[in-house]
Amino acid sequence: MCGLHCAMDFDLNEEQRQIRDAFARFCDERIIPQAAVIDESHAYPRQLFNELGALGFFGMRYPVSVGGLAVDLVTLCLALEEIARGSMSLAGCVTMQSLMGTKFLEMLGNDDIRARLLAPALRGEAIGAICMTEPNAGSDLGGIATAASKVDGGYTLKGQKMWVTAAPVADFFTVFARAGTERKLTIFLVEKDFAGLHVGKAIPKMGVWALPTSELALDDCFVPDSHRLSREEGDGEAHLRKLLAEIRIVTGALALGGGRGALEEAIRYAGERRQFGKPINQHQAIQHKLAEMATDLEAARRLVHYAAWLKDSDRPHHKEAAMAKLFASEAALQICDKAARIMASYGYSMEYPVQRHLRDIRFTLIGGGTSEILKLIIARELSA
Repeated sequence: MCGLHCAMDFDLNEEQRQIRDAFARFCDERIIPQAAVIDESHAYPRQLFNELGALGFFGMRYPVSVGGLAVDLVTLCLALEEIARGSMSLAGCVTMQSLMGTKFLEMLGNDDIRARLLAPALRGEAIGAICMTEPNAGSDLGGIATAASKVDGGYTLKGQKMWVTAAPVADFFTVFARAGTERKLTIFLVEKDFAGLHVGKAIPKMGVWALPTSELALDDCFVPDSHRLSREEGDGEAHLRKLLAEIRIVTGALALGGGRGALEEAIRYAGERRQFGKPINQHQAIQHKLAEMATDLEAARRLVHYAAWLKDSDRPHHKEAAMAKLFASEAALQICDKAARIMASYGYSMEYPVQRHLRDIRFTLIGGGTSEILKLIIARELSA
């Protein structure tokens, strides 16, 4: 009856506690004091990005052989929760860099690419981005229309990408395009100075203001054979699927941080704000909300850490990853909303951070798959 579920140890080991505590201190001392300025400036938080690079954050999930720290996924989730409770914009920047922006270079890049682009990216000295979404292709990978045509010495890429995170500041792009006779997805590496690559203006968003997102056009952009990351034409979707579960788990960790930031603000405010002769945290209606928020956050944390543990243990985890991301993002949205309700007019004020948490948390509903897509994935797994 116990099986694999009883095999999990919920106690963190010493290394995990030390890493969590180090990033908690960094959040308290470096991120939270600057979070409002980061948000309102709408500018990429390069200083804190560089500081996290110096701490080794970008290489946490990579092997020592390429300059990484080779820590497990549970540990990365602990660090991300701490960063996201301070600033979702910064957390989005560093998550993209540490996973989607660089992973395919580590998985598939040649020695030159690893030395010239991956190594500095893991130090925070170069920025990577990934290009999948298109005007008619979001959750539906089959709708990707960007074409890669074989020419002498390489390929020419033609198409348009949307919602390219960090595009205005990126040094290189991992691009999914259709190549070969069967026109299946193939992965290419495009550097920012390649002719035919055009980055559009940043797309205005309701949240994560310091995480720039843009359109990107490929106008007969020549990519040399050495920059076809796919080992074979058409193997791109298979490589992407190896990463999707991890993307969902870390998005769940981002949601934990955003929800926790809002909960901590609500607890602080409820202890200071007085109404009817006593702090509002002594009123039962407020107590109920805080209890619900704390319970949902802890349940979400258990789901995220369990999915991460399954991945670390090399056990089946795709259903659990989808469940963790689904529950954590939806729960965090409700936590942020309840925090704003507890603070009433102050929760609506731009002077208090709860409004930022409420705007930013919707970012976690989209990354890694919408809730509707995740429900379909879970349902398919249940009937398999």
